[in-house]
Amino acid sequence: MKRQSAKLGAPHAPDIWVGVNFWSRAGGPRMWRSYEPDVVTEELEAMRAHGMTVTRSFFYWPDFMPTPGALDETLVARYADFLDRHTALGMRTIPTFIVGHMSGQNWDPAWRQGRDLFGDVWFVARQAWYVRELTARFKDHPAVAAWLLTNEVPIYGDWRSRGIGTLNPEQVGSWAQILIDAVRAGGGRQPVSIGDGAWGVEVTGADNGFRVRELAGLVDFLGPHVYRMETDPVRQHLGAAFVCELLDFGGKPVIMEEFGLTSDYTSEVNAAHYYRQILHNTLLAGATGWLAWNNTDYDDLWENEPYSHHPFEMHFGLIDANGRPKAQALEVRDFTAVLERVDLARCSRPDAEAALIVPSYLENQYPFTQPGDATIVFDVGRQAYVAAREADLTVGVAREKDGIPGDCKLYLLPSAKQLTAPGWRALLDRARAGATVYASHFAGEHNNQRGVWWPGLDEMFGVVKQSRYGLVEPITGDEVTLTMTTALGDLRAGDELVFPVAGTANSRSYLPVEPAGAEVLARDAAGRPALLRHAVGAGWMILSTYPLEYMAAITPHANPEPTWRLYRALGRFAGVETAVSFDTPLVNAALMRHEDGRVFVWCVSQSGTDVKTAPAVSGGVLRDEDGAPVSVVELPPYGVRVLELSA
Repeated sequence: MKRQSAKLGAPHAPDIWVGVNFWSRAGGPRMWRSYEPDVVTEELEAMRAHGMTVTRSFFYWPDFMPTPGALDETLVARYADFLDRHTALGMRTIPTFIVGHMSGQNWDPAWRQGRDLFGDVWFVARQAWYVRELTARFKDHPAVAAWLLTNEVPIYGDWRSRGIGTLNPEQVGSWAQILIDAVRAGGGRQPVSIGDGAWGVEVTGADNGFRVRELAGLVDFLGPHVYRMETDPVRQHLGAAFVCELLDFGGKPVIMEEFGLTSDYTSEVNAAHYYRQILHNTLLAGATGWLAWNNTDYDDLWENEPYSHHPFEMHFGLIDANGRPKAQALEVRDFTAVLERVDLARCSRPDAEAALIVPSYLENQYPFTQPGDATIVFDVGRQAYVAAREADLTVGVAREKDGIPGDCKLYLLPSAKQLTAPGWRALLDRARAGATVYASHFAGEHNNQRGVWWPGLDEMFGVVKQSRYGLVEPITGDEVTLTMTTALGDLRAGDELVFPVAGTANSRSYLPVEPAGAEVLARDAAGRPALLRHAVGAGWMILSTYPLEYMAAITPHANPEPTWRLYRALGRFAGVETAVSFDTPLVNAALMRHEDGRVFVWCVSQSGTDVKTAPAVSGGVLRDEDGAPVSVVELPPYGVRVLELSA
């Protein structure tokens, strides 16, 4: 299975962005009113000194377009100077046009007068004029790397709902097309995207009108904005990576357009850990650009909105108010050094032999289904992705809506209440052709059509259901222990796997079955079949009667939990090749291949303490930066080390 790692400008001049979202500490969003060029140069130099060569900059809309038919020429001239200062430092920027939302506040041009952002024809025409005119002014400037239409426009369009259920996708798509056409009409030849955050239904399961699948055909790159709050450190570190995996649409590059944290929420040591994990894990998930939020702190703006009422927004900076680089800035510097060492512009992710299936219920909004049926697909999929990464599986994320790929050895369908009938037929065909298909039971969180929507479950898995209509079989206790009765991969008979138990009265349930052709691989503490293997054609269907991934997904601080051991065993049983692996979920291995044949191995720690572990290497030798063989990998807390795998 091919995995995306597309780059802007590829294949002739691949372009990797590492930089920041930029407001000057002299004014923040209102910096253009009191533009201080020497301060701006100092701020840009600080970014350049830490390896960052790209900024994302903003035309604060109320100031740049004071009337429906005019630009503020003084501010336009100041922006031209801003561009010149980028060029002088060997830097580029991405101008952002419709900046009506920023850092916890929305601002309108004085003349908007309540007009609908997307549906008012006159108002959309004024936006298009504004975009075209600004593009025409700066289209030939060497400092312009790309264009963005907006900043987080779903929030600006309807901040109370973030657009969910209130914005019309047809209007949104037409609006985006008109504004992108305005960029082209203004002579802009650089890449363009929307700046919406990629929060569409395809990622979140909630429709905010900005459907990524549809908009991907209009833009040159996709730009997630990720500031997730989590209850588990490993899910926190891999959550943005899973979002990047979900954004494989049309071969478009994925740029981490916004990510970061406020120093008011965390220690500097932990902020550095977070940055390190987000940068490296999103790279391994296919991202090829990173723009941190943001360049500097704004302590002197404490009386000004939005900082007066959202004071934590003052301290997202990589540089503090006194000009001191925070540890986060050093992490970005070190990350860029790694990118240069491996020559990321010429690297790509290896193909996957294992596929993580994402049911189409995440995005399709089938009739008479519940909103929770969609959003839980994200939660369960992310937890399964965590387990696969802990198992060192090279896994691809495959959307049912796009068709089940036919070239994998292992298919993982985690805690799935719903898959379409054609989706099940496709998985059964893959098994008959020689693949291993794993699926785990999940009755759903609510009681509307509670139960697995799996047609022909008994025949597919070689079992006879013992379930009762309208009832579930509750899981009692806080843990469930599965004991292997038959070997599977590297799991041996007698091995015990202990999983956390969680869920609602509906979802905290198992599927009672008896084998009818299937082989029991594991039983629970009561002796009931919990994991079964059934031969189908040249391959296998494997059933877990417990919703293992779901229960871990909703359990705080669950990871690592033993689903990674099950996935590793499934991978080995299915014949999935793993070039480098660790016998611990606390260190994850992932590969990148250079076009000249070199193979780089990322070793990423999920341990909050120092860790020392020996890798298992297949068909080569791990070497460090100096070419010396590596038999033991030592990592500091949440550390990352990049080695080379040589023959």
